[in-house]
Amino acid sequence: MAFIDIIEPEEATGNLKEIYKELEEKRGKLARIHKIQSLNPDTIVKHIDLYMSIMFSKSPLSRAQREMIAVVVSAVNDCEYCQLHHGEALNHYWKDRKRVEQLRANYNKVDLNNVDKRLCQLAKDLTLNPNSIDERKYITPLKNTGLSDRGILDAVLVISYFNFVNRLVLGLGVKADEKEVQGYKY
Repeated sequence: MAFIDIIEPEEATGNLKEIYKELEEKRGKLARIHKIQSLNPDTIVKHIDLYMSIMFSKSPLSRAQREMIAVVVSAVNDCEYCQLHHGEALNHYWKDRKRVEQLRANYNKVDLNNVDKRLCQLAKDLTLNPNSIDERKYITPLKNTGLSDRGILDAVLVISYFNFVNRLVLGLGVKADEKEVQGYKY
């Protein structure tokens, strides 16, 4: 149960009802992360716009890499809700649930290429200690792997976005539900 009141779809009216309807049509179902914002419907729309831009727009990072970063950030923050949701999304690409679970537990034990290992390290360290990010230790090695500046920007955007969302989820008591995480359109 969330820490604040939410408006369920059957109780929604006006703009919120339309937002809920559109989300269900586009995504296949309505997530709790959207319902937790129901008292301020405009934030749902802006949140979705940001999410879609960061996670689905054209990028040097693959969709799988962005979902991988989301899982690592969420694991570091111990945000089960986002780990489950984005672990499910990552499994859509990896098709290896055991590997996704290993990523959640310790990305260092997962067979990843050099770029992905460095992205995971950046995700962990930027989440835990944002002031520790040093260009020579993090950015230059990513560039040396061939990742472009745009790819690095997109990685930091994903990391930052999931730190925001994890805090929204954890701060308002949004609980994970195994059943909820299945059936979304990727």
